Amino acid sequence: MTKKRVVVTGMGLVSCFGTDVDTFYNSLLEGKSGVREISQFDVSEYPTRFAASVQGLDTEGYLDKKQARRVDPFITYTMVAGKKALEMAQLKEGSVPKERSGVLVGSGMGGMGMFESGVTALNEKGFKRLSPFFVPFIITNMASALLAMDLGFRGPNYSISTACATANNCIISAAKHIQNGEADLMICGGSEAPLFPIGVAGFVACKALSTRNEAPQEASRPWDKGRDGFVIGEGAGVLVLESLESAQKRGAPILAEYLGGAVNCDAHHFTEPHPEGLGVGECIEEAIRDAGIEKEAINYVNAHATSTPAGDLPEVRAVARSFGEHTKNIAMNATKSMIGHSLGAAAGFEAIATVQALQTGQIHPSINISEMEEELNAFIVPRTGPMDVSITAAMSNSFGFGGHNASLILGPYHA
Repeated sequence: MTKKRVVVTGMGLVSCFGTDVDTFYNSLLEGKSGVREISQFDVSEYPTRFAASVQGLDTEGYLDKKQARRVDPFITYTMVAGKKALEMAQLKEGSVPKERSGVLVGSGMGGMGMFESGVTALNEKGFKRLSPFFVPFIITNMASALLAMDLGFRGPNYSISTACATANNCIISAAKHIQNGEADLMICGGSEAPLFPIGVAGFVACKALSTRNEAPQEASRPWDKGRDGFVIGEGAGVLVLESLESAQKRGAPILAEYLGGAVNCDAHHFTEPHPEGLGVGECIEEAIRDAGIEKEAINYVNAHATSTPAGDLPEVRAVARSFGEHTKNIAMNATKSMIGHSLGAAAGFEAIATVQALQTGQIHPSINISEMEEELNAFIVPRTGPMDVSITAAMSNSFGFGGHNASLILGPYHA
């Protein structure tokens, strides 16, 4: 059976730069940092006191007021981002059958705020004071479920949780549903709301976060020799994927084409990647095979690049090994240098950045690189401003705790 072509017709996000896709990408092109001091709770005793947080989110028109008060923020972010993506996709009632429209938005950690408040209530007031919404609003699938309920979408609906590879896993799986003829349209990506004491403290405990409190906006510095950990972020980033046939039938805007993707596992260590990126390299090779293109067609890589001492270079080695002599023609950047690492939502933001690069012909710089690792000299790495690139195909990589790897390939749409 010939696989159906899959295109991107909409994008939506809730980010440290707001909820407008153009504003988000223009901020990246300008090299702005969305990192700021944590104000949601007292972090005066924490070794890390900053994050890339969502500010002043307006849910009017996207979420019922009562529901907005009840649900965990990761659900709120999904609802707003998902509906904004449909607005961009210009989906009109009845233009795509609801039984063939689905939602696949995952989360690495789920309802951390609901979990923390529930445990506090249990310990301080007893089991009778635990909210009846405790279980529904901590489980990772509920964001997809509630979004589908609001929209009436009855197609494939679930969540995937593969830590920081979550959103890419969701996008790739959603595309397969469309390629296989099981759906015509899928909202897909990731959402995360970890900025609560238990969420931040958990990453502090495993010594994953930067402690550059004297200069928070300079703390996320992928590929810099002085990097000391990632900057935690939050939000949601989602795409609307659609079969080409469906998009053409309803006259939808076509922003890019999904060419292929792959997922695998390092089977090496529960938090650190294989030092030579062996699993990552295999994932990249399989994604290229799935896309059915020559690897030389790829001239842009949006890297996972979290700003951790152990994590940054294995990906660089894997990409260089996979592309060989062609590496010198590849422009590569790190979105997390400006928006931090939003865990399960990260790949959603990076997919949006990749589509925007295809749309605008400009890729954003990677900021905060004072002394770049020598292995990056094999690539084209913009550092001082946006770079004009005529992108023939783009790869976006994401990797997560547990050794989860996911690479997707997007390209410009050609009729």
